[in-house]
Amino acid sequence: MQAAKQEALNTINQLPEDADMDEIMYRLYLLDKIRKGQDAVEQGQTVTSEKLKREIDSW
Repeated sequence: MQAAKQEALNTINQLPEDADMDEIMYRLYLLDKIRKGQDAVEQGQTVTSEKLKREIDSW
């Protein structure tokens, strides 16, 4: 996995030249959430779909 800074720079470089600050911040936010999700999967911190369905049904 790339270092966070390099990944952020790559993401920003892929944006169009006229991207505004909101778009840049949104893309970096998504990048952060994806990285955290990947880390959670690697650490086994996931929930099965069946367990999630049972949890939703209990609402």
